[in-house]
Amino acid sequence: MKTQICLVSQQAAANLLPALDPALKPDKVILVVSARMQQQAAQLSRVFRESAITVEQLSLGDEQDFHRTEEELVDLAARIDGEDVALNITGGTKLMSVAAQSVAQTSGWRMFYVDADSDQVIWLGRDAPAPRALDQQLRLRHYLRSYGFKMLQEPCRTQATAEQQRLTQTLVLQIGSLENAIGTLNALAQDAENRRSLGAPLSDWQRDSRSLDVLLRHFENAGTLTLQGDKVVFSSEAARDFVKGGWLELHAIQAVHQITGSLGIRDKAVNLTVEDESSHARSELDIAFMARNRLFIIECKTARMDKPHGPADKIPKVNDILFKLAENCRRIGGLGTRGMLLSYRKLRDPELQLARSLSIEVVAGSEVTRLAERLKHWVDPQG
Repeated sequence: MKTQICLVSQQAAANLLPALDPALKPDKVILVVSARMQQQAAQLSRVFRESAITVEQLSLGDEQDFHRTEEELVDLAARIDGEDVALNITGGTKLMSVAAQSVAQTSGWRMFYVDADSDQVIWLGRDAPAPRALDQQLRLRHYLRSYGFKMLQEPCRTQATAEQQRLTQTLVLQIGSLENAIGTLNALAQDAENRRSLGAPLSDWQRDSRSLDVLLRHFENAGTLTLQGDKVVFSSEAARDFVKGGWLELHAIQAVHQITGSLGIRDKAVNLTVEDESSHARSELDIAFMARNRLFIIECKTARMDKPHGPADKIPKVNDILFKLAENCRRIGGLGTRGMLLSYRKLRDPELQLARSLSIEVVAGSEVTRLAERLKHWVDPQG
């Protein structure tokens, strides 16, 4: 029987990748788990069982007690004597890793380490094979399940129509002249949504706005709305959502499609709703994709974010958006997850500084025209 021993930690990918790799896939996985990592172990177990791998668990009494941990691993070695065992030392605490290596050397287990950045398995010890690239690339479903989240729908990989492509290209190239009109149109679409209507009345100044009129004609030519007297009428709820900001999400996923082959991007999705399996709290990810066995999340915003939520609030909305995005990255995909805020409007220096402190990439204002180029550098900084 082929057995892999995994040291459980916050980072699921290092244990998932070699266990799901066709060349390394074991018949059984044994999870070595500290008291703090029980939830992570349960999440990993679900993914392994869905992949027809038997799962056993060794719960450590005290992972800070080296000798006790070593004794528990020695007892494990006695129970699985005769099995073809490979120890994955990538996870766990340093003490767990050192104790496991000590027992592996005595018990004749093979040992390897997973380099997540290069997607390689590095074998350890004398006469160890050369490092080899992993064949397995994690999918969104497995990756999210390993962090306790499930997808509530199959990933949507929206392709733009010719009319939508022309419209988004126009909106991106004319950011400077259309920025204020975009904000007004967002407000009209939001007003219609709040009233559960497909129509929104135009005020006197809106009817007299040259830039808004130009913008409305662009969207009308794309078939998303019509002007009926002093009223904007959206062609459907989906069209209303597209006008309210969905067009920027479409621009973003088109840029992701553009770089997919060169960067080895696998699963990608638009408007992906995920649910925490323990709390049942839901989160919507505007754009999500897997690359280099990491989760990348893009939040798309066309509305103004420099104002507070309400009169009693002094903090700009963009601050809340950045904190929420950073928290979603950590909670949904672990420390390796990368987050980006894609904003049609420029951000001010304080917000850019906050984004940097939260490790959130920002593409804003005129930079939106170079989104594909920015994505390449974001996904593969060394490329």
